[in-house]
Amino acid sequence: MKILVIHNGYRVPGGDQVVVDQECKLLRAGGHEVVLYYRSNKETESYTGLKQLVVLKQMLWAGDVRHEIADLVRSEKPDIAHIHNTFIVISPSIYSALHGAGVPVVQSLHDYRLFCPAAFFYRHGHTCEECVDHGVWRGVLHACYRESRGATAAVAATLVLHHGAGTWANNVDRFIALTQFAREKFIRAGLPAERISVKPNFIYADYSPNAEHDSDYAIYAGRLAPEKGVDVLLRAWSKVKERIPLLIVGDGPSLPGLRSLAEDLGLKNIDFAGRLSWDQTLGAMQKARFLLFPSVSYEGFPMTIVEAFACAKSVICTRLGSMPEIVQHGRTGLTFEPGSVDEFADRIDWALANPQELRAMGKEARKEYEHRYSPETNYKLLMGIYQRAMRERNAVG
Repeated sequence: MKILVIHNGYRVPGGDQVVVDQECKLLRAGGHEVVLYYRSNKETESYTGLKQLVVLKQMLWAGDVRHEIADLVRSEKPDIAHIHNTFIVISPSIYSALHGAGVPVVQSLHDYRLFCPAAFFYRHGHTCEECVDHGVWRGVLHACYRESRGATAAVAATLVLHHGAGTWANNVDRFIALTQFAREKFIRAGLPAERISVKPNFIYADYSPNAEHDSDYAIYAGRLAPEKGVDVLLRAWSKVKERIPLLIVGDGPSLPGLRSLAEDLGLKNIDFAGRLSWDQTLGAMQKARFLLFPSVSYEGFPMTIVEAFACAKSVICTRLGSMPEIVQHGRTGLTFEPGSVDEFADRIDWALANPQELRAMGKEARKEYEHRYSPETNYKLLMGIYQRAMRERNAVG
């Protein structure tokens, strides 16, 4: 099978980039030919002043990209196209080009961008679905995207235009939601239930899991932004009775404020390690006692949790969105109420006071990885989705 994989990377690559890389590797290992079309929002970094109008035009309808995709389809003749992200540079202009050429289209839903200008159903410290209930223009009122009404209006206009034109409803044969929770949210927002499959993310774990831990520290790994709840983590850490070192891996807009908060709380032995490579992050994960995941937003499918499971590490995370679907309380980790500093601290205290039970949870986490999040399991799911998309496209001509 020849698969055209299409992805628009963000300025700072995130979990979706890891997924694209891993899936391309998986498909090639299965004997398939992968044609990757990749663009990045880094291309727009130098645009200032009036040149930012070019970004708006590109977001709404990138005619040049549409022509490139059409040419690529004619020359490569793919059996199927798998789109991961089109925001901003690629734009939704490519969907009708693929549909018109008779190419079955699969769309991975890494976030909630199709119905939320900010992409996370999160606003000013809490979850928010007002754009589902009242329309995406509500996001302009709250300046949800980049805290700018103008930027939010541009994203909202793109969504209104393309939902009105049926860009996704008419041109995507099968959507991939990453969890059952996400699937239900997309159905509520208006996507056709019969065309949404659930396939979680996965990773290659080319190493031996370490449930014993070599070093005496806990780890957080991820973007440092308000919706990630790292401030809650620091406040909870200040209440932990017998603290061990805490390693915080990642970068983002909240870093200066988090450093100040740690200092105000008198926290010692906290290492803000910054952004590490994927291999370095996995290396740090292998040696940690457990992963802390305090997100206060729904999340899509946190790759960090799968990485922890692959390393035989239990996870302490919030009971919110996709997390309790992935982390089973008392088996593969512990959960707490979002934003609850005291309950979070209690969970950490328990984990530190019960090392044998913690190791047992880590072993269960590894079993969960092998059963649900391994390359072998994911390959079967992905092939089933591709085959179903092709059958459905052939059925409608």
